[in-house]
Amino acid sequence: MLLSLSYPNHNYNNTHITRINTTHTTMNRRKAIKLLAGAAGLATTAALRAQSAAGHAFDAGHAAAEDFPKFPKNFTFGAAAASYQIEGAWDADGKGPSVWDIFTHEPGNIFENHTGDTACDHYNRYPEDVALMRTLGVQAYRLSLAWTRIQPEGTGVPNEKGLAFYDRLIDALLAANITPWVTLFHWDLPQALQRRGGFVNRDFPDWFGDYAAIVAKRLGDRVKNWMTINEPPVIIGLGYQDGKNAPGLKLPFADCLAGAHHLLMAHGRGVQALRANCRGPVKIAIAQTSREPIPADDNPRTIEAARAAYFSCEGKHFWNLSWWADPVVLGRYPEDGLKAYAAEMPRIADGDMKLISQPVDYLAYNCYSGFPYEIAANGQARPKPEGWGIGNPRGTLSWLSVAPRAPYWAARWQTERYKLPFVFSENGFCNTDFIHRDGKVHDPQRIDYMAGYLGEIARAIAEGYPVTGYFYWSILDNFEWAEGYKDRFGLVHVDYTTQKRTPKDSYYWYQQLIKRTGEQE
Repeated sequence: MLLSLSYPNHNYNNTHITRINTTHTTMNRRKAIKLLAGAAGLATTAALRAQSAAGHAFDAGHAAAEDFPKFPKNFTFGAAAASYQIEGAWDADGKGPSVWDIFTHEPGNIFENHTGDTACDHYNRYPEDVALMRTLGVQAYRLSLAWTRIQPEGTGVPNEKGLAFYDRLIDALLAANITPWVTLFHWDLPQALQRRGGFVNRDFPDWFGDYAAIVAKRLGDRVKNWMTINEPPVIIGLGYQDGKNAPGLKLPFADCLAGAHHLLMAHGRGVQALRANCRGPVKIAIAQTSREPIPADDNPRTIEAARAAYFSCEGKHFWNLSWWADPVVLGRYPEDGLKAYAAEMPRIADGDMKLISQPVDYLAYNCYSGFPYEIAANGQARPKPEGWGIGNPRGTLSWLSVAPRAPYWAARWQTERYKLPFVFSENGFCNTDFIHRDGKVHDPQRIDYMAGYLGEIARAIAEGYPVTGYFYWSILDNFEWAEGYKDRFGLVHVDYTTQKRTPKDSYYWYQQLIKRTGEQE
């Protein structure tokens, strides 16, 4: 049976959204959203239950117990997505253009000239997507906000319609007993700010702080878990140095270093704004990423050499984790980086490092892959020349080698160095998933990937490392930046021409893992 999860009548959804907006001032918002989420999600939930009753091709209910890693009962299982990648409605309701709107509209920048103009139409279909998350059983959803929905020009008076959308989304999640984890910035910089220099402009931290304050005042009564900025090395390295991502620049390394410094200052201003304007206590982090050097053997010398390589800061690129994490947690740039970049370092004014190192509550980390490291003749770690070997398991994106031990070493080394709780804010597998002739989406590679990576996360917890949560990337197939819609990461398949949602086998596997964890004594 082909499982179609699109709305039976899309106009029905729009009508009811309008109706609820109209009654917003006279009816408790939470109750209104419950009505909307219930009506829009009814077909989704019923279809999923019917599918389960009929028996899914992946029979997770009869899978062996050892197929599911063991986690503490209070562990947070979540899923994630980002504004530009799923929302669509790129110019609706007063939204301004972001750098990705401009970049994708220039022919040749994106695979087959795809854009995020419509994406997954989450802006209109969010009740359906929340219903999918509710049925999946995740306790949390990591989303990001589109800055240009809230401030079309990046500064100035906020756009009420944009804020109202996030009100509705947050309330729908809470009504479904799903905790929102909100990321303030996931790459979609307002184009108006890019025209003023973007991250290279030293005014950027103030722009970001003002934006964060607007968000905190509006959503901070309900949102208690925050991330300021997603993946700094991608923003600066691919957007400003290599030109592969929006805004597509290839700036001198000194300008990129300045942009990196201002980005970290913006994080600090964001932390201050959230703490000052949210209601009640909040937990805040910045979402980091890197690629793990995985010890090629269990020799303690190999492990220590790989650890040293992980936190070293060499080479004129931005994939040096310590360059980003040390200033945030330790209040200083790493000495080897300062030495290597001395001739190109930006001005660091009094107070900059104190601003950057505003206290954070946990480490958020996006972990996908890693490389085997061995000890070279000089006693230092180096990548093995042959890597994982010819024909090694990997996703459809060449950088994603399957390396299940990556999250173990990430959690172990980072918590030892930075002494904070740890959350995997992204982890996922890309494939060329499609609907099979039986109407289902079979993705055994993704299930194996998840089982392997989650097994190593469970190992880290068992050894005492404070990993408290995991967010699978992503809940839906979506716009994968320069790769367009070619590569699919989702637990739910999206037919981009019809917007039908079809849960994959991995959706049901993850559902069973969450259920079994909650049922254990």
